[in-house]
Amino acid sequence: MDLQLSGKHVLITGGSRGIGLACAREFLREGAQVSLAGRSQAHLDAALAQLRSEGHAAVRGHSADLGDAAAALAMLDAAEAGLGPVEVLVNSAGAARRTPFGELQPQAWHDAMQAKFFTYIHVMDPAIKRMGARGAGAIVNIIGMGGKVAAPTHLAGGAANAALMLATAGLAAAYGRLGVRVNAVNPAMTLTERMAEGLAADARLHQRSEEEVRRDAEARMPLGRIANPEDIASAVVFLSSPRAGYISGAMVSMDGAATPLVV
Repeated sequence: MDLQLSGKHVLITGGSRGIGLACAREFLREGAQVSLAGRSQAHLDAALAQLRSEGHAAVRGHSADLGDAAAALAMLDAAEAGLGPVEVLVNSAGAARRTPFGELQPQAWHDAMQAKFFTYIHVMDPAIKRMGARGAGAIVNIIGMGGKVAAPTHLAGGAANAALMLATAGLAAAYGRLGVRVNAVNPAMTLTERMAEGLAADARLHQRSEEEVRRDAEARMPLGRIANPEDIASAVVFLSSPRAGYISGAMVSMDGAATPLVV
């Protein structure tokens, strides 16, 4: 299926590792031009080298702390100066630290909002306004099932995720008439470097080994395995494409039916 993404400028925050990097690879395979944004210049350099070694030349990197609104805006300006107006924005930057509920302090809730909610908002706010002025655009926020299903090791981060879901739905309704679609993908446990932190938090909470926690998590998966980044990337790329032209305001759960939900 031709997803009609050839030549489009896609900006991916958190694009140097994990799900963000997997998304970059899939967009490049579709012929898109990709800008990666990340905090670590070293991680960006490694990602760019890896993608270019695979034959993908239409990719650039921009280092920025997206927790800073001014830095996020400067990054967006630099990306558009390099490859033209951003037509697709994928937000994958930032993750709240997983903490067993007994270890939570008020600062942890503030940190979670800063790490996950505001890193998305600081890019999405200027980007969606520019898309609306141009009359077209698509945004996909990679959020997480923690905003739908409360977990005792992810309450602060889950609250930030839930706030992002509301922002996603509200912006989709507000900007639809201006030609902009906004959707969310909510992965559960996924085979990335961040998964280790979640396993460690669960292990502390239940006083078990991380290996035992992982085996139990895999056993609970109806599909018999934990998701990999490419699973998530495939959904993101489709939702970003004109083929998904009437999907907006959707919250796509991607936990392999581990938690059966109607909404």
